Amino acid sequence: MQQAPFHQLPDDRLAPASAFFVTADDGKRLRLGLWEPEVTGPHGTVLLFPGRTEYIEKYAPVARRLTDRGYAVLAIDWRGQGMSDRLQDDPRPGHIIEFSDYQRDVIEMVVAGQHIGLPEPWHLLAHSMGGCIGLAALENDLPVRTAVFSAPMWGINLRRFQHGAALGIAYLAGRLGRGGLVAPGSGGANATYTLEESFNANLLTGNVDEWTRLMREAAAWPDLTIGGASFDWVGKALNECSRLSRIASPDVPTLVGLGTEEKVVSARAIRDRVASWPKARLLEVEGARHEILLETPDRRDAFIDAMVAHFEAS
Repeated sequence: MQQAPFHQLPDDRLAPASAFFVTADDGKRLRLGLWEPEVTGPHGTVLLFPGRTEYIEKYAPVARRLTDRGYAVLAIDWRGQGMSDRLQDDPRPGHIIEFSDYQRDVIEMVVAGQHIGLPEPWHLLAHSMGGCIGLAALENDLPVRTAVFSAPMWGINLRRFQHGAALGIAYLAGRLGRGGLVAPGSGGANATYTLEESFNANLLTGNVDEWTRLMREAAAWPDLTIGGASFDWVGKALNECSRLSRIASPDVPTLVGLGTEEKVVSARAIRDRVASWPKARLLEVEGARHEILLETPDRRDAFIDAMVAHFEAS
């Protein structure tokens, strides 16, 4: 492991992560960040799987709330985003070669946690795209006692496109050698959502303070951000969501958070999965948008309280 940078805004008083690089088995360099609780006898460790476009600095407030409860938090920049290696010459599109490559990143995260000796039991907290990666990781026996999903990407709200049409367009773009270009409707190649969208129209959070923080971070650290999703990412992601819809539910106690104002991922896919998962419980957060963990304090705290209670009940 090699020490890595961790950014903070000038007025940020939150404890920084200890950031470091690891290398996956295919040579891709990945950045991880670790927050450790100050209490003696920690309660365990949370493996934090972020969503598409995200970077570990975004989760410093979430990590603080979990370390205050006695949990270590280990987060990752997935390949292709944050400070991990990008996957093509143009670093701006959110891109992936094969969706299963994210499981290589999961393996390195687990190995790093074991090497450090992070306290057990381990728990999973996965948001959005991280929820898609996380469900596949549970399928592959991720060594966690419980799982919590925040608006997991078990289906995508395509809005302007039908599922089959989006898959066909992505496939054709790949055949024409244009799979690395940004797909229409996913944001521009050079666009950063928090800098392009207004607060009132944003799909992520109703918390103006969190929205402002995300704007400031994107403006201060543009190299950590990415733009819209590539045709290849769209096609691979849709195929992975379809595959996961057919697998048996993991034998892991699970809590799933879903905002009633969700418009990014498929709420129907989430409800369908939970309905067929004997060990899963759905918590619908009234008025919350996609980023429940960054929502208004009442919504955010209700979800975090339920999450910690879920960890402690295991």
